[in-house]
Amino acid sequence: MGTQSRPAHDGAGPGQKNTAPADRRRQREVLHRHRPAACSVRLGCKMIDLPRSTFYYRSTIRASNLCDADLVAVIEDIQDEFPCYGCRRVTHELRRRGHFFNHKRVARVMRANELGIKPRKRYVRTTDSSHDSPIYPNLYRNLIPDRPDMVWVADFTYIRISAGFCYLAVILDACSRKVVGYGLSKRLDTPLALAALRSAIESRKPAPGCIHHTDRGCQYASESYRRALGAAGLKGSMSAVGNPYHNAQAESFMKTLKVEDIYPRWLRDLRGRRRAIAQVHRGGLQCQAAALSSWLQIASRI
Repeated sequence: MGTQSRPAHDGAGPGQKNTAPADRRRQREVLHRHRPAACSVRLGCKMIDLPRSTFYYRSTIRASNLCDADLVAVIEDIQDEFPCYGCRRVTHELRRRGHFFNHKRVARVMRANELGIKPRKRYVRTTDSSHDSPIYPNLYRNLIPDRPDMVWVADFTYIRISAGFCYLAVILDACSRKVVGYGLSKRLDTPLALAALRSAIESRKPAPGCIHHTDRGCQYASESYRRALGAAGLKGSMSAVGNPYHNAQAESFMKTLKVEDIYPRWLRDLRGRRRAIAQVHRGGLQCQAAALSSWLQIASRI
């Protein structure tokens, strides 16, 4: 009888934590402003019906106060430095710079302002394996280099310029992954490959027995190139036909060099290309490596 006549409770008892976040935020602001001159935290929370845990709460998410227009400016600055970055890598770089945004907002802003990655252009073939020259066996298979100048890997690539294309020949040390020699020319021929080889030999002076691994391009199989390898005491090694995985280190370097460093600069002539290649040869990719390292550090904490 007593329970039936009792009026229903409105559910707004003291200390409720289901109050709207905006109301709680205003209560905290009022208490922060007026409490030091009036009373203790405990008494102040009791007076305005605010749980002390809510008063002491600090969000672990550091939201950025940038508007979309300011965010676009920061993203453009990042893409000027790292043109290959999509929305997720841009988001990680923003966090590294102290701007915390959800990747969905970054993707929306980039899409609305056409800040996406530009599509790749047409492909130019640089390997001609249809020749009758002798072929070296693959000496790099199942071999893990554990010291510098144990294995060199080499490859060609094309670089687009306003007048067409120029061609780059690069030789990398398979252990340190450093560029040990390179050549640049408007012609894809054996003298270009020899220029890169002479550059590598002069800079490193490898001991006899160093493996020189390439694809089966006619330039690397030519008689003059084989004579140069023999004179320097290098052992020739070649990958299988149509298998880029056998020369993956050189292929990967060429892609990174072109997509992340050379094409964004879009230099107009061959002389400008030479300066860009020389800068990379002296360590111009250190900034990209530092950014990748910081990105991995952030990714490991997510």
